[in-house]
Amino acid sequence: MLDTLTENNLNSFSMKFQKEKIILTGYRATGKSSIGKILSDMLGFGFIDTDETIEKRQGETISEMVGRGGWDLFRRKEENLLLELARSRNKVIASGGGSVMHERAWSKLRQDALVVLLTADIKTICRRLAADGDTEDQRPPLTEMGTMDEIAMVLSQRQPLYEKSSDLTIDTEGKKPEEVAEIILKKLKEEE
Repeated sequence: MLDTLTENNLNSFSMKFQKEKIILTGYRATGKSSIGKILSDMLGFGFIDTDETIEKRQGETISEMVGRGGWDLFRRKEENLLLELARSRNKVIASGGGSVMHERAWSKLRQDALVVLLTADIKTICRRLAADGDTEDQRPPLTEMGTMDEIAMVLSQRQPLYEKSSDLTIDTEGKKPEEVAEIILKKLKEEE
């Protein structure tokens, strides 16, 4: 994918975005991590998945953390990480699906960033979650509802926050991660 940019364009592009970051947001299973890794390679930026970072720091899965201290414990750790990342540079950040709920931290995080909302329809999200064998072990449900009902409810609550706090929305339905990364890269180049 890097061959889409000439060496000179990449150098001027990187210089322009020297103090910038790209934040990928959206519900689980919309492609934030896989797209983020590709995009970070294309840009020569570091990559951070906030959920993975919290798990590594805590030495336990999100499911274990929530079982031990409830969702409040996880959300406090998430907010602290977002505030820390607000000072970062040259990063592609795959944020947790609920990160936008931390309005103060989110506002600071996105000050020098391009925020990209990744979307997919509910059936696709369910299919992707079912295909990921680690989902159930790593991430407990947010409610007692079934998967589809929970996704619909959570999306209806978060969608206004996602839309309000994003600069670009990309439907990942039927697109390869590389294609989505190219769309984001094109948007960044337009802003040069």
